[in-house]
Amino acid sequence: MFSRSLKNTILINIAAFVLVALLEILSIWTIKDRFDTDFLFYLRGINYAVIIMIIIWFNHFVLIPFFLDKRKYLLYGILLIGSIFLGSYIKGYESGWEVVSKFFFFLIYTTGTGMAAFLLRRNIIIQRETDEKEKLQREIELNYLKEQVNPHFLFNSLNSIYSLSRQQSPETPIVVMQLSELMRYQLESAKKDTVLLREELEFLENYLLLEEKRLSKRCTIEFVIGGDLLDYSIAPMLLIPFVENAVKHGAQSTNKQSVIDVSATMKKTKLHFSVVNSKPTIVNESKREGMGLENVKRRLNLLYPNSHTLIINDTDKVYRVNLTIDLKA
Repeated sequence: MFSRSLKNTILINIAAFVLVALLEILSIWTIKDRFDTDFLFYLRGINYAVIIMIIIWFNHFVLIPFFLDKRKYLLYGILLIGSIFLGSYIKGYESGWEVVSKFFFFLIYTTGTGMAAFLLRRNIIIQRETDEKEKLQREIELNYLKEQVNPHFLFNSLNSIYSLSRQQSPETPIVVMQLSELMRYQLESAKKDTVLLREELEFLENYLLLEEKRLSKRCTIEFVIGGDLLDYSIAPMLLIPFVENAVKHGAQSTNKQSVIDVSATMKKTKLHFSVVNSKPTIVNESKREGMGLENVKRRLNLLYPNSHTLIINDTDKVYRVNLTIDLKA
């Protein structure tokens, strides 16, 4: 069985031969009366087409892949001119050098035209293959990044439950149930490319409620949603790393009173997402850099390459994240 690409190549070459033959016949139509029979007239046109196509095929399937593509430009030029001259000589040597020279320049023109069409088609095929490879690589990378979010989020949530259990908090069972709901959403959303924005924000709200119980009264958490969410969609688990980062490096890293303010506002088609957290006076340097923020930055660049802005301001007392995404419902 022929592959699809091979079938397409054969059909294109047959079509090219038929087209060249028709053009040759039309080009000598005015001298048709000089031929003894119509058969001889059409035979000459086909004969010319065969020589032209042999030169074009030899150039496309031998000279270009074995010499031009390997950057042997001088040798390629010599062989191409030589093959054109050989074809011209075989066709016109009986009629003298004048006919040979005319046919030589004619073959240069037709070979150049055929080469231009060939290179254009090859560039289209290469571009299509490149686009497919980039799309596949993008999907693989996004899946990898999405899978990284799951253990990262679970690790932080389990730390929260561990803290409550050590305090022997009566709310530990409730928090475990809340975590199970959060994990259920996470597992379901991980299978999708996008989720409804209101569902993603509800997930953030539940996560903040869980953290608020764990942090007790030493952290004030505010979460505000504004604007009409309608049916806007967003990539799942895209916003949670910013909130986790605020908890981990803000309230969780100090025993003093702290503040976390989260807001999500829709203005036309743009989501304006902000996370602000107070910072402790003394910051303990982490031995291991968290990959949550680097992960989300990479996902933003892949998913919303020209439709997002991310501004992070890190001062002595406050860490502020401002993210704007054009969701275009």
